[in-house]
Order: sequence, then C-alpha cells, then structure tokens
Amino acid sequence: MNREELTGNWNQLSGKIKQKWGKLTDDDLKVAQGNHQELVGKIQERYGIAKEEAEREVDMFLTRH
Repeated sequence: MNREELTGNWNQLSGKIKQKWGKLTDDDLKVAQGNHQELVGKIQERYGIAKEEAEREVDMFLTRH
C-alpha cells in the first residue's frame, strides 16, 4: 500500500494503526483522516521521535498492509 491508498483505506487501517501506535487517541486519528503527513506528525508528537523516523515507520507499516 502506498501513501495515496492510505486515504482510501483509512477506515480499515485506523484500527491497525491504533494497535501499532497505542498512544494515538481517537482524536489524533480523526485529525489525520488518512493524511500521511498528519499521521506522521501525530506519531512524532506522541512518541517524541524525529520526523524522519516517524515517516520511516509509517512507510514500513504501509508496505506490510
């Protein structure tokens, strides 16, 4: 799955995203709503990691799903 497909499959993926990144709240997921950069930003904020690391983690997640 690529970044564009994230938006189209958001409803199916949001549960898996919440399992992987348990610190994300429902509000975080509502804000992201399939937007790759918003999701990366929320993960970066909640986990205190660099943007590049958050992007890498999200991209790896998307290639597996």
